[in-house]
Amino acid sequence: MNTLNPDQRAAVRHVDSPLLVLAGAGSGKTRVISHKIAYLVRDYGIAPSHIAAITFTNKAAKEMQERAKGLLGTRAEALLVSTFHALGVRILRQEARALGMKPGFSILDAADTTSLFQELAGNIDKARLRALQSRISLWKNSLVTAEAAQDLASEPLEVAAAQLYTAYERTLRAYQAVDFDDLIRLPVSLFEANEEVAARWRSRLWHVLVDEYQDTNRGQYRLLQLLTQGRDAFTVVGDDDQSIYAWRGASSDNLRLLKEDYPRLAVVKLEQNYRSTARILGAANTLIAHNPKLFEKKLWSQHGPGDALHIQACRDGDHEAEWVVSRLSAHRFERRTQFSDYAILYRGNHQARAFEQQLRAQRIPYVISGGQSFFDRSEIKDITAYLRLLLNPDDDPAFIRAVTTPKRGIGGASLEALGRAAGRRQMSLFASLRAPGLGDELPPRQYTALREFGDFIQRSAHRAEREPAGEVLNDLITAIGYETWLFSTHEAREAESKWANVRDFGEWMAKKGAEENKTLLELAQSIALLSLLDKNEGAENAVQLATLHAVKGLEFRHVFLVGVEEGLLPHRDSLEPAKLEEERRLMYVGITRAEASLTLSWCEKRRQGKEWLPREPSRFIAEMGEAARKTIEQRNTIPDAGVALNRAAGLRAMLTGKKPGVTESA
Repeated sequence: MNTLNPDQRAAVRHVDSPLLVLAGAGSGKTRVISHKIAYLVRDYGIAPSHIAAITFTNKAAKEMQERAKGLLGTRAEALLVSTFHALGVRILRQEARALGMKPGFSILDAADTTSLFQELAGNIDKARLRALQSRISLWKNSLVTAEAAQDLASEPLEVAAAQLYTAYERTLRAYQAVDFDDLIRLPVSLFEANEEVAARWRSRLWHVLVDEYQDTNRGQYRLLQLLTQGRDAFTVVGDDDQSIYAWRGASSDNLRLLKEDYPRLAVVKLEQNYRSTARILGAANTLIAHNPKLFEKKLWSQHGPGDALHIQACRDGDHEAEWVVSRLSAHRFERRTQFSDYAILYRGNHQARAFEQQLRAQRIPYVISGGQSFFDRSEIKDITAYLRLLLNPDDDPAFIRAVTTPKRGIGGASLEALGRAAGRRQMSLFASLRAPGLGDELPPRQYTALREFGDFIQRSAHRAEREPAGEVLNDLITAIGYETWLFSTHEAREAESKWANVRDFGEWMAKKGAEENKTLLELAQSIALLSLLDKNEGAENAVQLATLHAVKGLEFRHVFLVGVEEGLLPHRDSLEPAKLEEERRLMYVGITRAEASLTLSWCEKRRQGKEWLPREPSRFIAEMGEAARKTIEQRNTIPDAGVALNRAAGLRAMLTGKKPGVTESA
């Protein structure tokens, strides 16, 4: 407790009523949550198994578990620390029968659901399909059923979405599958309909802590209510100034609802920032003051004033990238910092290309956030299709992918005939393989190939329940001839890369199975929620490129916030009041990532298609305060990037003891 400030201690010790901790950026919220867990166990006498800590990312859950272990030792292993979706999976696996599902149901990932929507919607363009998917996802997050959506739909897009929603739900049930939104929606539906099940879970969880509460949607808030009903013992930690995910269903209204639904709610504000200098916080506070406030707070720091903010006008996007990377390089040699101390942040992914080109040109290592997930790679999805099928033979999308990859003489015509046979019998594709009379409906060669495939899956499933995960997976990959198929269907270099990924996946699953003492079937149950990205996070000494949405929760010594101009930040499609407030919060998130220095840049013109369009600095720069306004009024003289490059070369020479331009002989 002595390491906490007074407000942090108050948040840790409050247990008499529901608590909202308003935790400003960099105010030590993870420390508060971990210390509160320790306080509930050591001082308040609650068993660790009766405490749940819920967050939004695997990385945050892992960090919370490690911090709790540092305070509680091995007792922390009994805590339930997970993401909202992982908790939903746990509830649904244990209570599947109450929902009319089997425990081995499948979780469809984004690619699976898109394919399913495409199949159900027919021949429509991708933009419309995305719009329909998004509407259905928002309905699910708001706990609107397919039936209710039919009544709510008014405009043509909503009417089409409601019809698609009904067909989509019917197909999911037939596949014994759920999507990510269902991992919250279905537990809520179950708890509301079945008091016995809800009471059983409430008896397990005596205190629930929720991180990043401002990012919750309606379904997640309702799940929290149902888990804590009667006891109302919960602590939620969030920051209304960092609510930036409305586009995916998050509702900052959940903060307001807390005040209405829980009259005894206590509020503790964490306003001391441990991350940034006073100048950075001053700009952030002044900017966000332009938004209406549900709760007033003002960040402050003991780190001193720090470096002045630098705001730079550039000629165009290419010049901006050249200037930023040159300044970053010079700054690094001046301060003798690491590449990983720097981040280049932007509003949209399309802005990254010019910066990547410049970083490569200057041989500066970088990592880019929001790139393709390991599990989105086609070769990994091929293998995980087999794992999904071992777990749930009724998973038709997994069956189709597995039976056709690698090719085994089973084509579209055979699958179509099998699909018709399965439809007549009201069975899944896999179950219909053993249906009487199927051999009369398919050509002998295809029927034999399908039966052999079915037998192979059954044998593998039997082993997957009993034998070491790594051994079974390795044998499966060998048996299907995946390596040979890769090298026969892809260019050698691409095949080598894909095969290396498959080997990495196999080694990782083997290690995970051994560490957690889980069979391959048990690991397959959560395959859609696993992330290999955790193993390399923070390990690389490289500049971070990231969108503002992707960087929340992170911090860097030196931040370059680029493209801070009207049309980009705020985005041209977000100028109505509610959306403009969210754009301002996005800018606030960017500013508060910086610890020691913050540099903003904007362009006087940008190319759009074949045209050059004039640009103006973002209104948010002027809203950052007097110093920023003066910088804009002065309109910095646009520097020659070559000057910065020469300066960097001079500094490099000074550090290495060599003259600029002189290279060592071989």
